Amino acid sequence: MVILLGSTGYVGQLFRQFFDRKGIAWTGISGRSFDLGSKSAILQTLKDANATAVVNCAGYTGKPNVDACELDKGNCLNGNAVLPSAIREICGDLGIPWGHVSSGCIFALERPGGGGWREDDAPNFSFRHPPCSFYSGTKALGEEVLGYREIKKGGTDWPSWQHEDSTEGYVWRLRIPFDQNDSPRNYLSKVQRYENLLQARNSLSQIEDFIAACWACFEKQVPFGIYNVTNPGSVTTSEVVDLIIKHGVNNKDYKFFDNEEEFMAKAAKTPRSNCVLDTSKLEGVGIKMRPVHDALDWSLQNWVREN
Repeated sequence: MVILLGSTGYVGQLFRQFFDRKGIAWTGISGRSFDLGSKSAILQTLKDANATAVVNCAGYTGKPNVDACELDKGNCLNGNAVLPSAIREICGDLGIPWGHVSSGCIFALERPGGGGWREDDAPNFSFRHPPCSFYSGTKALGEEVLGYREIKKGGTDWPSWQHEDSTEGYVWRLRIPFDQNDSPRNYLSKVQRYENLLQARNSLSQIEDFIAACWACFEKQVPFGIYNVTNPGSVTTSEVVDLIIKHGVNNKDYKFFDNEEEFMAKAAKTPRSNCVLDTSKLEGVGIKMRPVHDALDWSLQNWVREN
């Protein structure tokens, strides 16, 4: 029996649909239903459900975006850092595997030395490397409580991100999710609804591809550890706009901020993570996702407007 934490959230609901299509038995539990101060109660919940694996989709992202986390720091910290720590400890006691949905938003800008940010790079958009959003800070802390530590290197090399012991579960980094269904959480919907846009280059995760890749880690029994689960490649905001117009989804006049300084002054309460992640580790264990431009094309070709 798979225990799905955060089963009523955006990612959790899509995991539920995936499990139903695959015929996988699951039980959904709201992350907020846990008494984080009572690990014995959580332990008993998993025992009673005969859990064979735990997928943790519970977390706090803020609505409509990460600015909301600045106003609700307690819940953000609990959902993104306290809960993962409890899950790690309890699953260790029970001897069952777990997977945790983390975020690529713990990185910003270009990676020193070029290429995309790798799983063994220490986060550079975190409480240890400010400035960052509170959301990103808690997501990086969430990986720390799962056992990962920053290791300094010599010279000017960026620090590495290594587990303190032996890795015990999967950490799946999601980045700017999108799919074909119009919704407030869908990046493609947000692009259409924002009055002005910030030009940036990013990795993205087609959410159905993301979920299939996460579960493939269990099915293929790939080594535990962190995986950047994004569609290979990267895309700019203007490229996404061009694709939206190309597919006739929304032909409005899209406007852009002149620069990030104007964006911060007029539209944001906290800095944003814009970054590209390296996906070669996931591909190296035989889990392949569609290139990001193919996934965007498919999602826009099959666009379903919100009622």
